Amino acid sequence: MKLFLGADHGGFYLKEKVEAYLTKRGYTWEDVGDKELDPQDDFPQFAQMAATKVLGEVEEDDPRAILICTGGQGMAMAANRFRGIRAAVIWDTFEAHECRNDNDSNVLCLPARVLDAPGDDLELWKEVIDEWLTTPFAGAARYKRRNAELDVF
Repeated sequence: MKLFLGADHGGFYLKEKVEAYLTKRGYTWEDVGDKELDPQDDFPQFAQMAATKVLGEVEEDDPRAILICTGGQGMAMAANRFRGIRAAVIWDTFEAHECRNDNDSNVLCLPARVLDAPGDDLELWKEVIDEWLTTPFAGAARYKRRNAELDVF
């Protein structure tokens, strides 16, 4: 599995932590930006880069992306504009499990404001990422049908 990581200024510092964590865990990842902290950058460009990489990665099995911004919603809205992308904003392990098991989520959007708050030493984001990365898609017929319906529009 190859992962594509993207963040705007609101998620930049958490993205750096995620990169180090994924490296330590042996995952292959590519940073699609922003490469340096820029308070004026815009999240849609990073969501677009990650989504197109996920959709265009034919040599990798199960390519996915992790996108981070202040609230996660902007990244999810931008990424979900691409047919074949199933981006979900996740803030706990239950949601991480469900969005993989039922919806075959291929883009994880993390809200830095919630998961990387100053003074918060819980590092819940690690548990969320682990659950999302290790939960397989259940593949039930109803789940496949529902996912196909997302790409009709």
